[in-house]
Amino acid sequence: MPPRGTTAPPETLPTPSHSSPRWTIWTTRGQPCDENGYDLPEGTPPPPKEPRAPNNYWPFVDEEEFHFADFLFMHEQMSAGNTDILMSLIVAFQMSRYGNADPPFSTSKHMWDTIDSIPLGDVPWEGFKVSYDGDVPDPAPSWMKREYKVWFRNPLHIMEAQIGNPDFAQEIDIAPKRVLGQNKKRQFTDLMSADWAWEQDQIAAEDPDTHGAMFVPVILGSDKTTVSVSTGQNEYYPLYAALGNTQNHVRHAHRDALTVIGFLAILKTERDQQDTAQFHKFRQQLFHASLTKILSLLKPWMTKPRVTCCSNGYYWRVIYGLGPYIADYPEQCLLASLKEAFEGKSKELWEGYGIIDDILPFTSYFPQGNIHELLSPDLLHQLIKGTFKDHLVTWVVQWMEMQPNGKWLVTEMDQRIAAAPIFSGLHRFPEGHGFKQWTGNDSKALMKVFLPAINGLVPPAMVHAVQAFLEFCYLVCCSQIDEMRESFHEHGIHEDFLLPCQHSVSHYWQLIQMFGAPNGLCSSITESKHIKAVKEPWCHSNCNEPLGQMLLTNQRLDKLAAFQVELESCVQENSEDVDQEEVEGQTSEGDVCLPRRPASGYPRTLVQLSHFLDIPDFEQHIRRFLYDQLHPDSEVCGMDVDIEECPRISPTMHLKVFHLATAVYHVPSDLSGIGGMHREYIRMTQAWHGGPACYDCIFVEREAEEEGFHALGVAQHNNVTYACAFVKWFETHGDSPCPDTGLWRVKPDFMAHGRRMCSVIHIDSILCTAHLIGVYGDKFIPSHLHYHHSLDAFKLFYVNKFADHHAHEIAY
Repeated sequence: MPPRGTTAPPETLPTPSHSSPRWTIWTTRGQPCDENGYDLPEGTPPPPKEPRAPNNYWPFVDEEEFHFADFLFMHEQMSAGNTDILMSLIVAFQMSRYGNADPPFSTSKHMWDTIDSIPLGDVPWEGFKVSYDGDVPDPAPSWMKREYKVWFRNPLHIMEAQIGNPDFAQEIDIAPKRVLGQNKKRQFTDLMSADWAWEQDQIAAEDPDTHGAMFVPVILGSDKTTVSVSTGQNEYYPLYAALGNTQNHVRHAHRDALTVIGFLAILKTERDQQDTAQFHKFRQQLFHASLTKILSLLKPWMTKPRVTCCSNGYYWRVIYGLGPYIADYPEQCLLASLKEAFEGKSKELWEGYGIIDDILPFTSYFPQGNIHELLSPDLLHQLIKGTFKDHLVTWVVQWMEMQPNGKWLVTEMDQRIAAAPIFSGLHRFPEGHGFKQWTGNDSKALMKVFLPAINGLVPPAMVHAVQAFLEFCYLVCCSQIDEMRESFHEHGIHEDFLLPCQHSVSHYWQLIQMFGAPNGLCSSITESKHIKAVKEPWCHSNCNEPLGQMLLTNQRLDKLAAFQVELESCVQENSEDVDQEEVEGQTSEGDVCLPRRPASGYPRTLVQLSHFLDIPDFEQHIRRFLYDQLHPDSEVCGMDVDIEECPRISPTMHLKVFHLATAVYHVPSDLSGIGGMHREYIRMTQAWHGGPACYDCIFVEREAEEEGFHALGVAQHNNVTYACAFVKWFETHGDSPCPDTGLWRVKPDFMAHGRRMCSVIHIDSILCTAHLIGVYGDKFIPSHLHYHHSLDAFKLFYVNKFADHHAHEIAY
C-alpha cells in the first residue's frame, strides 16, 4: 500500500548535525487540534501554557526545600529514622546559632506528606484479586485455595504523562517515518522508523473515525526479579510500559520513558505440583488475565481517538495500540503460551509442538493484537548471555579441556583475560572467566576481551567463528541499521538446529525491519529499571510486608520527577536568551575539555617540569606544536619542520598539569544520556587508586579525508598542559586488520635513535579513549604479569574495536 499523504522531497528535509546526512519521509502527520478536538489552522502556534508564578513552588515553600526533599528521598534514600535524626540536628544547630529553628521539615512524615501533595505525576495504585475457579479436588493443592493480588496503575494516565512530558519535546515522533541515509538506502532506527508502525498507521488511516490521528504504540515489558538472597518472599514481578513514539536513546537514558505500571502475582506451589498440567494452565491464565484487566483501560481509545496534550504544547487526537513486548526467553514462552523447550517464532505451533491449549493470549482481546508478532528481539538474553556466554564461551572452554594440556590452556586464557589493560566502563576479571555468579554486565565485559585472549590457543576456525559472531552482535546493537548491512544476509538453518537463543538470531533481520534497531527494545532496559522501581524501593522499606511501601515509593518518585521537569520547563520558558550548547543532554558533535583545577605537586616552569617528567626535548615538542597552531595551512607539519623555524619560547614559561580530560561525544549505541551524549574520562595519573600509574590510550583524528581506522592515530596519553596533550605514538602494523581477529594492530613508534616518537597535540584533535590489548600469540604469558604493566610488556597490540560500540563504529 502506498504511503498516505504527501512527503517532502529529500532535498528540502533537514539534516541532523550529529550524524551523516539523512532524510526523513513521514506519513501524513495529521493536524493538531484544540482541547475540544477541532483542527487548528495551519501555522497556528500551540496554546499558551498556564504560567507558573515565579515564586510558586507549592506544596514546597521554595525551590531549595524541594531540592532538599528530592535529595533525601530520591538520591540519598534516607530512612525515616535517619531523616528524623537529621531534622532534629538541624533544629539543634539553628537554635544554638540563631536562637530559633526553622527546619525544612519537622519530621520524615511531614516530608512524605509534602511529596504526596504534589499534584503532578499523580497516578494512584489500584488492585484486584484473582483466584482459581475450576474443579477443586480433595485434598486441594495450596495454589488452588489462594487469592492472588495484582497491583496496577492506570496505563492511560501513565501514557498521557509520557506524551506530555516536556523533557521529550524533541524526542517524540508524531507519526511513523522512513529514514534514508546519505546513500538513499533506508535506515532502521527507532520503532516509528520501521514497517510495523507504518502498517499500523495505514490501518488506522482506513477508518474514517481514526484517520489523521496520532498513532501511539504502547511498549510493554515484564520480568521477575529478586531483591534479596535472604529467605522469605524476595521475588517481585514488575510490569513496565513505555511510549513507542519516543526515540530509542530516551529509553536508554531512563528519564521516565519507562514506567512501572503494575506488579503481577507470582504463582508458587509444592514441588509435586510444579509440573502438573493444571498448575501450568492456571499460571498462563493468571498472567494473561491480569494483563487483559490492566490494559482494558486503554482499549476504548484503541478505536476512538482521545484528545491529548503532547510535549510540544499542541493537542492531538491520539489512537493507542499494543506495541512490541520486551521479554526474555522464559517470559516469551509464557506470553506465547508455549512450553520453554520451544520458541515463540516457530511456524509449527499448531501441530503439537509445545502449545498449551485453551489459553487465549491477552492480545486476543485488543484490536490488531497478535503476541506472536509483537515479541521483540532480546539482545541481552538471546545474543550476549545466550549465544555468547552459554554457547560460544562454553564451546571454546570445552575444546580446551579436551586437549592433553587442557588445564594449562584454560589457565593461560584466564591470565590473558586478567592482563587486559583497564578501560573506561570495562569490568575487571582478576581471576579470568571462572566465577559462578554471572550477570549481563559480566557477559558484556567478557565479550570485549575474549577474542584476543583465545587467539593462538584454539584453531583459527574457532577464532573466526567467535569473531564473526562479535561482528554480528555489535552491528545489530547499533542505533541505526541500514539496508546495506551485508552481515544480515540470510543463511539456511540445519534441521536439527533447536537451540532457542541461537535460532532466534535467524529472525533478527525480519524483526529489525518490523521494529527498528533492537537496542531500543532490549531486556537490559527493563532489567536496569528494576533497580529504581523494585530493588531500591525494597531497601527503602522496613521489609515487613514491603510491597505496599514499594508502591508508595514509586508513586512519590514519579511525583518528584514530574515536579523537577515542571521546574526546568518553567526556567527555559522564562529565559530570553538560552545558549543551546549548554542545555543538559543537548546533542552535539562532541568536545574534549580540561578540569577547572590543575594537579598539585608539579613544577610550574618549563625547565623544571621537563626535568621532573624526564622529557629532555620537551621544549622542542612545544615549539613544534606552536608551529602547527600558527601555520595551520603549512604543507609541512611541526614534527618534520626544522626546529629553527618554530617559535621560540621562554624556558621560564608557566605550565599547568592536569591528570585527566573529559571527552563528551554523541554515541547513542552505547550507554548515553537523553540526547545520545556520552561522557568518559581520559586519565593520566602516577598512582591510580593508590596503585600503579595509569596512562590511557586515545584515538587522535589525523586524516580527515579517510574513513575508519585509516583516519585515526593511536597514542598514549602522558600529560596535559594548558589545552594540549603530550603523547607517545603508536604506528599501524600492516596494511589491513589481523586475518583471524579482524582487529587492527599497532606497535610503539620509535625514532631513528631508538627513542619513542612523542609530540604535543591539541586536545581538540582527541576523539576518545582507545583500548589496546597485547598480541599474545601462541606463547604463554608470565603468571605474575599485572594488567597495569600490559602496555609496556608487549611489542604488538590489538586495537580493540569491541571495547564499546563507539570504537566499533570508528575503528573498522
